[in-house]
Amino acid sequence: MAFIGLSPNGCFAQKIDRKAVVDRHRVVISRLDTLGSLTVGNGRFAFTVDATGLQSFPEYYAHGVPLGTQSEWGWHSFPNKENYRASESLETYTFNDKKGLYAVPSKKPGRQQQAADYFRQNPHRLQLGAVGLDIVKKDGSLVKPSDLQNIHQELNVWTGEIRSAFTIEGTPISVTTCADAGRDAIAVRITSDLLNEKRIKIRFRFPYPTNAFADVAANYTNEAAHQTNVTQPSPLSARFSRQLDTDRYSVAARWNKAASIQKVADHHYTLLPAGGTSFETSVQFSSQPASDVPEFATVRNSSVAGWEKFWLSGAAIDFAGSTDPRATELERRVVLSQYLTRVQCAGNFPPQETGLTYNSWFGKPHMEMYWWHAAHYALWGRTDLLEKSMGWYFTAFDGAEQIAKRQGFRGVRWQKMTDDTGGETASSVGSFLIWQQPHVIYLAELIYRNKPSKAVLQQYQKLVFATADFMASFAHYDPAEHRYNLGKGIIPAQECYDPAQTFNSPYELAYWKWALQVAQRWRTRLDLPTDKNWQDVVEKLAPLAQKDGVYQAAESVEDSYSPTSKYTIDHPAVLAALSTLPPNGVVDTTVMHRTYDVVENVWHWDHTWGWDFPMVAMTATRLNQPAKAVDVLFKKVTTNTYLVNGHNYQDKRLTLYLPGNGSLLSAIALMCAGYDGNKISSPGFPKTGQWTVKWEGLKPMP
Repeated sequence: MAFIGLSPNGCFAQKIDRKAVVDRHRVVISRLDTLGSLTVGNGRFAFTVDATGLQSFPEYYAHGVPLGTQSEWGWHSFPNKENYRASESLETYTFNDKKGLYAVPSKKPGRQQQAADYFRQNPHRLQLGAVGLDIVKKDGSLVKPSDLQNIHQELNVWTGEIRSAFTIEGTPISVTTCADAGRDAIAVRITSDLLNEKRIKIRFRFPYPTNAFADVAANYTNEAAHQTNVTQPSPLSARFSRQLDTDRYSVAARWNKAASIQKVADHHYTLLPAGGTSFETSVQFSSQPASDVPEFATVRNSSVAGWEKFWLSGAAIDFAGSTDPRATELERRVVLSQYLTRVQCAGNFPPQETGLTYNSWFGKPHMEMYWWHAAHYALWGRTDLLEKSMGWYFTAFDGAEQIAKRQGFRGVRWQKMTDDTGGETASSVGSFLIWQQPHVIYLAELIYRNKPSKAVLQQYQKLVFATADFMASFAHYDPAEHRYNLGKGIIPAQECYDPAQTFNSPYELAYWKWALQVAQRWRTRLDLPTDKNWQDVVEKLAPLAQKDGVYQAAESVEDSYSPTSKYTIDHPAVLAALSTLPPNGVVDTTVMHRTYDVVENVWHWDHTWGWDFPMVAMTATRLNQPAKAVDVLFKKVTTNTYLVNGHNYQDKRLTLYLPGNGSLLSAIALMCAGYDGNKISSPGFPKTGQWTVKWEGLKPMP
């Protein structure tokens, strides 16, 4: 008989053997796989390697999962030679008789479009440098990827160590790679007889940033546009000083045995060990010159201790004993998603969708994705990791306040595509999105639920109240219908709508009402009176539009689901109104049942994104359809692919997509721990006898 759980709270007589669960999902690579790159890091810094355990073949991997080295502090801007001002990319729009300025690139060539392009491209996240191997064959030529034989590479997910073994012309080489838990540093141990033959060098090479959508750490042109200077503070160390326009940073290395460093070309250096059969080196990346580069053993111990602390914190899930053939794969995705989001998305700022591996959208975070990146930290009892990046909202506050003001609203309108300083990016879509707005209230509420105190309320009060002020003022009162509408002037989460025509999309309506109610509860908790403006909107917000007993994608759209409809692509956001949110008197679950069935049948699932499948699984769970919840997690669609390294693959442009990993963890939390008022143990899993679901430490959703 399947063991589903003793209570909705996940209380079990025997604790989960967390190490056993994690060890079941060590990543094993046995061939040269450009989509199988592995990463070490600490949430603020990440270093991605190929089958050699280092970044030996960046060009070869450029179109797979690239071999990036990125940090949260590493940003660069090309010189603003034309003195563009952000205000030049503003365009006047009038919605509901209210005139405002929106950051939208002009459709006509000219300075407005050029200014918008400049601030879209700058600043961009920087690739800090590649540390690889130059291996010399017997004939004196350098090893190519095809020369690697007998590849066996393992990522020990429990310790964060990568062990890589391969042979070159029959001679074994082994490489151990790890990252420091507290510093932006990696350490490597190389073992091979080829060291004694002086046929292995460590290569340091520094690429130049691109002004393209992606930067895959393989641009070795533009040598004259940046500077690299090397000094040797001691015979066993070196420091590379980097300058790109006005941006500077440092890369410092140390090693344990005699070795000589040589300049090969501009921005290209090699380190040749003097001999022996093993060699250790550590490399630290920093915004300021580093003088205390840790040795290999220190970095390795830091990695082991840091990862053990992580895995023993928060929640855990064990599917052992399940007979459903998908259980092992689901557990693998869950374990590796925890690893990847901890490495890539656990810093002091919201992450970009490709984390700290390579740039997408110029390396900038998209704030509508922040919930999907970060909510799982609170749901998995790792609230401290969420709180770190929540601080960005305080940095961005003044800019968000200015956006609201110039559009005629109160409070703060949060940036969509932005950067660590809160800069706004002009966008014909992003400037009209609104569903990033309630995220800060939702995430602050999750923090409070896990740490209920006046201190938490006071810490985030400014953000919650200013966000609610905007939301209430953004809702437009229709005196003829005696109700508040959202729009015109919006693009819903499903981004295929004209902002000039669109109003009252269901997810945004449900989210608006719920978040304003939560903001009111925060006022009550702080012994403050309720806000009359907020409450008026809560009580008079437009209902979700229906047609033939099915929720429409927006009230302004009558042709939501017909065979000829152009609106059955992108995110099936109508289902999001009952996914992360409770019914809340807004969603009729009977109507949502019918809507779910219609969407399931007519949607073009090949035109969706990785986070859509966990989102839909949450809706199915709240509709008490656990079989459908599991099924949608395994829907055979390219964007629902999970690679050998755990990454959620989308397409050739986005070979990894971390909102898919983060949303999976949130969905699993809901499927196990349920939601407020839930009485079913592990409500997202069928009670057919095929699922053995054991979990601990998860938190229910609202």
